[in-house]
Amino acid sequence: MIKKTITALTLGMLMQLGVSCQKPIPAQLSSDNLIPLPVQIQADGSSYLINEKTIIYIDDTELTEVANLLSQQIKGRTGITPKVMTTEQAPSKGIYLSASGIETKGEEAYQIKIGEKAIQILANHPAGIFRASQTIEQLISKHVAETVSWIIPSGAISDYPQFEYRGMMLDVSRHFFGVKDVKRVIDLAASYKINVLHMHLSDDQGWRIEIKSWPKLTSVGGQTQVGGGKGGFYTQEQFKDIVAYAKQRYITIVPEIDMPGHTNAAVVAYPELNGTKKKAELYTGTKVGFSTLATRKEVTYQFVDDVVRELAAITDGPYIHIGGDESHVTKLDDYIYFINRTKEIVKKYNKTMIGWDEIAHADIDETDIVQYWSRETKNVKMGVNKGAKVLLSPNKHTYLDMKYNKDSRIGLDWAGLVEVDQAYNWNPETLVEGVGKENILGIESPLWTETVETMDDIEYLVFPRLLGHAELGWSPVEKQNWESYKVRLVKHGKRLEELGVDFYKSKLIPWDSE
Repeated sequence: MIKKTITALTLGMLMQLGVSCQKPIPAQLSSDNLIPLPVQIQADGSSYLINEKTIIYIDDTELTEVANLLSQQIKGRTGITPKVMTTEQAPSKGIYLSASGIETKGEEAYQIKIGEKAIQILANHPAGIFRASQTIEQLISKHVAETVSWIIPSGAISDYPQFEYRGMMLDVSRHFFGVKDVKRVIDLAASYKINVLHMHLSDDQGWRIEIKSWPKLTSVGGQTQVGGGKGGFYTQEQFKDIVAYAKQRYITIVPEIDMPGHTNAAVVAYPELNGTKKKAELYTGTKVGFSTLATRKEVTYQFVDDVVRELAAITDGPYIHIGGDESHVTKLDDYIYFINRTKEIVKKYNKTMIGWDEIAHADIDETDIVQYWSRETKNVKMGVNKGAKVLLSPNKHTYLDMKYNKDSRIGLDWAGLVEVDQAYNWNPETLVEGVGKENILGIESPLWTETVETMDDIEYLVFPRLLGHAELGWSPVEKQNWESYKVRLVKHGKRLEELGVDFYKSKLIPWDSE
């Protein structure tokens, strides 16, 4: 009798505890955990509890892939893997994804409604659902009471980006990085709503993409790198795999073949392309400006046509980057002639040409994009006057290969030191006089890899600076504030540690206050 009474009491207590665990846990939905900042947040002081019964519902099988990615992200944070199911109407419980349309325009716009029993994620396009899922992942927090619970604060978020292009560039020519490393870069960048990965695929030190009609580009031109390492390259199948992986995360791959300068690896492989009188040899140094294609020979344009044609066939994004920077040994008339002809080849394969800001000297127009990088503003102003859109990559703010300070273990300093505050404290809309928001396609953060040899090196130089650039590209300018950003960056330091990211712990950020 006593044993039965104890058992009954114990069962009753467990049932009561189970009920109490299901009660909403007070929590405050705020901007404290979010980078980039959303456009609008409304809190109501409660929370949604994630548990083993949580299900992700979708109203269209088109969302299966993005729902599975969200499920995996939740698993990464909580150890719980929500099932994905299809439904014809919004459920009363669980996480519901629908891309059937919202009032806010734009493919990346989204709305999140978080209640105590259900979360609704609404958008106009699966891209918006994916961006929203990154916000959800950042909002998940651990609540420790009688047991450990994983909660999402309740309320509403309405969000959309300020610029359509928010990119990072990875130079795989100075040092080569394999498919696995590129995919990790994609995952980390996507988690902060970056939507473009620009891959610098050719330079003096190495050619990194298979071109089947010119096979010696890789067999000869791809065999070395800075410092004399073995180099490497992507087969077209590998590159298509990268493109597909990025597409799943709503990131566009922009391939760059730098021309007519930065072409030593190409002219070593095919001497008939050489525009100088000097014999080209494989190069493992870091100097620039000594190579050029033969801009007045027809074989050069057959080469450009073949390369662009093969790249266009394996890249589903709208852009081809043709380089165009630091072509110091190319006469200006020859340079202009080359860019003009190359532009038509890019257009022939239904792609939009992007080039570094020197291309503004050529006959560009509103169909082209000028990437501003140099210390001089005359090129970008010239490009805008000709109608071109601008991609902002000012080296003193966005160049991720620059050292943070004089004691940085790797990096360069020719553009100056770029500490975390220097990376964040600038306004794209007022950076260059005469270049307003209406002229700007977006911003991009380049990582040149002269001093970068490992994935840890990439992470050290990219993070946390890329987070600041992500916010500048996404969040309204009136919400951008260094003091607020510092507080949020502290919390993301812990997140980066959980992701195994070897980031730079700037002394400007009070990391220990978390």
